[in-house]
Amino acid sequence: MADYTTSTHRAKWIFSPQDLKEKYKDANKRAKQALEKYGTTRMEVDIDGSFSYAGSHNDVKDNAEKHSRPKALKTEEEHLMRAFYEFKIQDVCDAFKFPRKIQATALIYFKRFYLQWSVMEHHPKNIMLTCIYAACKAEENHVSAEELGKGIEQDHSIILNNEMLVLQSLGFDLIVYAPYRALEGFVSDLEEFYDLKEEQSDVIKFLHESAKGEVDKIMRTEAPLLFPPGQLALASLRRSSEIHKVIDFERYLESMLSRQHPAHATSELILSLNAIDTLINKLETPTSKDVKHVDRKLKSCLDPSSHDKSSKKRKHRSKES
Repeated sequence: MADYTTSTHRAKWIFSPQDLKEKYKDANKRAKQALEKYGTTRMEVDIDGSFSYAGSHNDVKDNAEKHSRPKALKTEEEHLMRAFYEFKIQDVCDAFKFPRKIQATALIYFKRFYLQWSVMEHHPKNIMLTCIYAACKAEENHVSAEELGKGIEQDHSIILNNEMLVLQSLGFDLIVYAPYRALEGFVSDLEEFYDLKEEQSDVIKFLHESAKGEVDKIMRTEAPLLFPPGQLALASLRRSSEIHKVIDFERYLESMLSRQHPAHATSELILSLNAIDTLINKLETPTSKDVKHVDRKLKSCLDPSSHDKSSKKRKHRSKES
């Protein structure tokens, strides 16, 4: 059985907050430089996963004056776009009634991908679909690209064209550890700890379902890139128990640590759980309206001709007025 402690998930894909900040900043800087050099940030991807900037095949001309070039996205705007499409991943997975594990795997793939790339280089709408497709394959829930594309009225060739790029960007590290399995283990341990009778099992089932909802929220924060799945599961269980007041979670936590991790200080774990809590409390769900302006900027970066057309429309309207 695969083990998180010896996994690539733990060795390569858990970062510090500063690490994440630097990675997002570097990707954003590279895309801005491409926009300056080529007048576009769009990457052309071959089926074998090789890629290049769309403008790099042409002679770099000044036919697009620098002042008329599209404006690059700020890192905050990139974050908004990622957050919007992470929510969309959950939406699509719900529509297909995929298990939560597929949803979580797709989200982790998506997050890891955008540690390597800017949204200005690869539109998240396309990468989102490929991440869901790759997650289905990794979790052995086989859905064809055609079926997935048809279900959400998108061209399935986009999914396939980006598949090798996504896999390469993930370093082919496709086994990921979602918190849901760890959550099941803690819930079973909780039942034993409180020696709950069969008639009390509904209380724990209710707590478990509520905690799953908290994990769903956690998966849309940066927490899966910062903390191990066991801590994410504990954070969700603690939040659920605080809402429903059916167990003394702190008592259980102290007991669990003394039995399973005697060297692990409770105070150290509490700090991690508090940090995860803070991320959930800051979680926002952007709407289409919230991202409309940013998406327009993004499309201009990916396709400068759309920027030229919109500029001409604005000039035409100003002349009429």
